[in-house]
Amino acid sequence: MSAPSKAQFRLRIYRDASIAIGPGKVDLLEAIAQTGSISAAARQLGMSYRRAWVLVDEMNRALVAPAVTTAAGGAQGGGTALSPLGEKLVRHYRAVEEAARTAAAADIAALQALLAP
Repeated sequence: MSAPSKAQFRLRIYRDASIAIGPGKVDLLEAIAQTGSISAAARQLGMSYRRAWVLVDEMNRALVAPAVTTAAGGAQGGGTALSPLGEKLVRHYRAVEEAARTAAAADIAALQALLAP
């Protein structure tokens, strides 16, 4: 039996030649919000800490304010969290995905009907 088909939207917003906002970066933001750590988020997503850090740095540089805030370790321990802008970014990105899915539902169904069983 074949796996069920699915449609996936991959919105990317560019700033100059680099992706400022995209699906991987939004997934990373959600993982950071969930874990409170860039390294834990990277592990959860199966990427290196360095790659996650580079993606966060690219986002923070591309936006009007940082999407991710970090606190250095110490007696209270360190941590990473989404800034209010980061939370807003995730919320709007997911809303666009849902709106696109809803608007395209009939065409998606028509395309899926063209797939072999």
